Order: sequence, then structure tokens, then C-alpha cells
Amino acid sequence: MAIIGYARVSTKDQELELQIEKLKEYGCEKIFMEKQSGVKSDREELAKALDYLREGDKLVVYKLDRLARSTFDLHKIAKELHDRGIALVFIKEQIDFSTPAGKLMFTMLGAIAEFERDLIADRTAEGRERAKAQGKHMGRIGKAEKDVKKALKLYCERSTNGLSVNDIVRMTGVPRSTIYVKAKEELSK
Repeated sequence: MAIIGYARVSTKDQELELQIEKLKEYGCEKIFMEKQSGVKSDREELAKALDYLREGDKLVVYKLDRLARSTFDLHKIAKELHDRGIALVFIKEQIDFSTPAGKLMFTMLGAIAEFERDLIADRTAEGRERAKAQGKHMGRIGKAEKDVKKALKLYCERSTNGLSVNDIVRMTGVPRSTIYVKAKEELSK
């Protein structure tokens, strides 16, 4: 029986040290690690860990939300492991999925985690809508209007000034795509 660990953080800036330390304390002989969003389906190290495990082994994860993207995904992974005779343990939540109490707690915590993610998504969407209704700019902040006007003027006069679009981009810092869009808007007026 091998005890295998899986550690994941969502971004390249986050660190794996705490998870690795806890997995080693638990007795993991091998740890699969990755810096990948849980939302992405191409978590290569998780796939390697699941492939590596054999009947009688134990997969240990520091926290519930490090393993799966959703309650559905969590149950899919847990069922696959159960069917293969592999135990699943979450250290922080103290859940051993091979016990009846662990299975119950696992289901409840998974549902709560998904509920929390849904609430965050709803609040974010509401905030975005409120900001749009107030006329606030959403997305990337564009170049200063004067730079765009200058680029557009140079673009419209390029037959007399001899400048190429690349020259105008270099001079003003306004992207080529912005120059073309603004020029098209002016022509359609």
C-alpha cells in the first residue's frame, strides 16, 4: 500500500510548501504537484497521480478544494478511486472517504464549497452589472484619448505625411487595431 499525495495551487504566484509539508507529515511517499487552476480540465499532474495509484493505495490531499473543480467532479474522482479500491483522504477537513462518516462529511463539504463558489460568482456578476449601469468603464483602460486622436489624424494624413501605420504606432503607442477601428468609425459618420 502506497500513500500518494497531490498538491495544487491556482496560480503561478502561489506556493505549494504548506501542502507539501502537511502531505509529508501524513506519510506520503510520492507527491504530485501542480500550479494550475482547478477550473481547467487539463490538470496533468492530477491525471498522472490518478494513473499512478493502484488498488490498496491511498490518495492524500491537503484540502478538499485542491482536488476538484465542482461537487460533480469531486464525486466522479472519489467514485473512480472507490471503484479501483483506492482510499481518499483530506487532511485539513479530517475526512477519510473510506469510512461512512467520511463519505457523509465529504458530500456535505463538497456541496457547501460549490454553494460558496456560486455565491461569489453571483456577487461578482451583480457588481459588474451595477458598475456598467453607473457608466463605469469595464475591462482594460484604453490609450489616452489625445494619443488616439493624434494617431487618427496622422493616419488620415498619411498620403501627405508619408507615414506608414507602423510609423504611427511607434510614434503614438496606439495599437494598429485601435487606429483601424477609429478610422472605420470616422468613415461611417
